[in-house]
Amino acid sequence: MDSSVLTLIIKAKDEAGNALKATHEQIRQIEGGGLNMGKTIANAFDKAKVGSFVMLGAVTAVAVGIGAMVKTGITEFSDFQANMAQTNAVIKSTGGVAGVTAKQVVDLANQFQSTTKFADDVTLSGENLLLTFTAIGKDIFPQATQTMLDMSQALGQDVKSSAIQLGKALQDPILGVTALRKVGVNFNEE
Repeated sequence: MDSSVLTLIIKAKDEAGNALKATHEQIRQIEGGGLNMGKTIANAFDKAKVGSFVMLGAVTAVAVGIGAMVKTGITEFSDFQANMAQTNAVIKSTGGVAGVTAKQVVDLANQFQSTTKFADDVTLSGENLLLTFTAIGKDIFPQATQTMLDMSQALGQDVKSSAIQLGKALQDPILGVTALRKVGVNFNEE
């Protein structure tokens, strides 16, 4: 849970508790024969309302926070499902020439999520593009994925653009290397 939501809940609970304590104290004054009963009762109800509004605000904030988390989770799951469907479709349409399974593709995306700034769904969508280039096999695929992410980071471009540039270079090295040189990628003999 977001620390600001937690802070709001704790603060709201404290304020509501203080309002209820003050209300209880004022009611005791009435029972003890306090002189200004009307004013004391009015103050008690006002403080109880304030406490209720604070508590209502806290409950509303929590509900909104939970709603946002649920919506984000549903969206992420939906995006993942779409990416997985794309992965399976690409593997099927290329006859599995890359020699990798959908699970291996996802596992690689998850691995890079923990070592790069790119989320797994972004990496997975780039991997799906790399899989469309049939010259990229299972031995090169992990290195191509890493290079795609490195290019995106270094060149300040999206993963899709890097995947297409790299895929073209690996598909047709003579033309591809020339295209990559144009965007600032240099090669050595190795």
